[in-house]
Amino acid sequence: MKIGNYIAGQWINGNGKGKELVDASTGELVAIADAGGIDFGEMLDYGRKVGNKALRKMTFRERGLMLKKLALHLHGMKEKYYPISYKTGATRGDSWIDIEGGIGNLFANASLRRKLGDQTYYVEGEPVGLSKGGTFMGHHIMVPKTGVAIHINAFNFPIWGMLEKCAVNWLAGMPAVVKPATLTSYLTEAMVRDIIESGILPEGALQLICGSARGILDYIETGDMVTFTGSASTGQLLKSHKRLVEQSVHFNMEADSLNCAVLGADAVPGTEEFKLFIKEVRKEMTVKCGQKCTAIRRIIVPNHLVEDVQLALSAQLQKTVIGDPRTEGVRMGALAGKEQVEEVKERIAALSNEATIVYGNPDQLDIPGVNLEKGAFMSPVLMVANDPWKMDGVHEIEAFGPVSTIMGYDDLDEAIALANKGKGSLVSSITTYDNDIARDYVVNAATHHGRILVLNRDCAKESTGHGSPMPLLVHGGPGRAGGGEEMGGMRGVKHYLQRCAVQGSPSAMTAVTQQYQQGGAFKDTSIHPFRKHFEELQVGDTVITHKRTITESDIVNFANVSWDHFYAHTDVTSLEGTTFEQRVAHGYFILSAAAGLFVDAAKGPVLLNYGIDECRFVKPMYAGATIGVKLTVKEKLGQEKKDEDDIKKGIVKFLVDVYDETGETVALATILTMVKYKNQD
Repeated sequence: MKIGNYIAGQWINGNGKGKELVDASTGELVAIADAGGIDFGEMLDYGRKVGNKALRKMTFRERGLMLKKLALHLHGMKEKYYPISYKTGATRGDSWIDIEGGIGNLFANASLRRKLGDQTYYVEGEPVGLSKGGTFMGHHIMVPKTGVAIHINAFNFPIWGMLEKCAVNWLAGMPAVVKPATLTSYLTEAMVRDIIESGILPEGALQLICGSARGILDYIETGDMVTFTGSASTGQLLKSHKRLVEQSVHFNMEADSLNCAVLGADAVPGTEEFKLFIKEVRKEMTVKCGQKCTAIRRIIVPNHLVEDVQLALSAQLQKTVIGDPRTEGVRMGALAGKEQVEEVKERIAALSNEATIVYGNPDQLDIPGVNLEKGAFMSPVLMVANDPWKMDGVHEIEAFGPVSTIMGYDDLDEAIALANKGKGSLVSSITTYDNDIARDYVVNAATHHGRILVLNRDCAKESTGHGSPMPLLVHGGPGRAGGGEEMGGMRGVKHYLQRCAVQGSPSAMTAVTQQYQQGGAFKDTSIHPFRKHFEELQVGDTVITHKRTITESDIVNFANVSWDHFYAHTDVTSLEGTTFEQRVAHGYFILSAAAGLFVDAAKGPVLLNYGIDECRFVKPMYAGATIGVKLTVKEKLGQEKKDEDDIKKGIVKFLVDVYDETGETVALATILTMVKYKNQD
């Protein structure tokens, strides 16, 4: 009955007594989790030497494709995880969030490969000139950290909690050690077995501990990362570990918080927004039995609407069918275990000193056909705060279950003040159809909340809701919520990368970054770059074109063709008081004329012009001026084939430097071309 631990490339069982894990609905034994005897020092060392070494050799594109392949693999077998998830007390809908939401994180983060390039490291931001003559410059690069990412996860999302973090560290090039909460670790273990068996990840990229990992932080080293999801008190205890300070190990904390939902003053009963608000709060109280770090704990509404909200919400909660999640029609299952039930009851008792229960009874529940002695069931509990201004408990005590408290406000400033009394949360939401109310709330509450949802009738059909963090947006929050950031798209990936400022000459920086830096040495080529296939092109390859003199007729004709009759191009009598000395050539004409100079017209490896990334017109051009172009390969980005019949190709960025007869740059642009590979295998 013991579930395994995946350590140093093999499945092992602990040598201790372990902990019995039971079905949350029936109390039946599911498995025994035991991590006794595991050498955490050897485990972490294996991750650094084997997993880290393998991942950091891969490019971002290769890692991204690895995530995509893994996501497709797991999506194809997703149904096998649902019966296991039901044992945690989760309904089909709850399980969907965990299972398919987790897999969705892999898909979403895999898409970032297009932004990160095809190198093993990432070149961040823009170059910085550091000298007057242009011979000394700087740029930032980011490389994978040399250690292991240790993820200590909560019990409520055994799959999503693992995949949302691992997707990011794998893409960045770091291996992971996953420590799921013991209570529901059997579900995590089931998926990890399939991940390992797939062979998609390199060896050492993933290790698993099912059971106690007490003492693992004693072995962390510089270059490692630690992330924690769970209670604020446990997180603070871990965050104070002396080894984190001694080794300067980054610690990311995502803690349970007193998230709030605010009802705008305009959203009175009868409006679409009032209905949406009641629906959203009910959902957040009952999904996963309220066992979500993003669940609504405080319901902040106008004082004159407190009773309306109480009655409407109670009516909706009354319709919620509670029971074994395997039973058809059940909409709210069980808490994860009896221990959680007792803990939630203790928190309700503490909250009762400041709030009154207006719906539900934590000690009474009638579910036909269910053994309430063995199952971890509880009724939703709705409370109303007596005085949310004088009482701090409603802003500090979290019952991690189907429990929420209504509190009133007089004006928006009070609503913001109440929201911020939670001392930092993962998420807040405001339901209003008044965009001025929405703006004022967001701007003034953003200091205390990691994410804010503005909910109204326009976005309701497609909104993912208050409790749903998105993979490419920040998930985390200030203050009580931990101060960390999970996910967040590029921000999330950068947590696992080490930033380094590199300084040198433009030519040296071109070699380091594999992006041509202006002022760097050209690689003059006798073959026009448009005649070269993708793999034949090198960063720095340059063609210097013939020249062309701009005429008065060019300016007039371009105005007629483009219909751009801006006065500076067409009316010389209007130039007084401007920066222009005479009729000025259109910037887009200069760029078009430059294209006429640098384009190689014959059919070749270039398939199409893909667009323009940057364009600057830095000097006015008048009739009689002569222009030439230096066209340089700036950067290469390989692409994967969409299917077997697709052409193998990549995107090549060219720096277009347009200069005049004095040699001074007059326009700069980065154009993108799609270029075919010579080798189509």
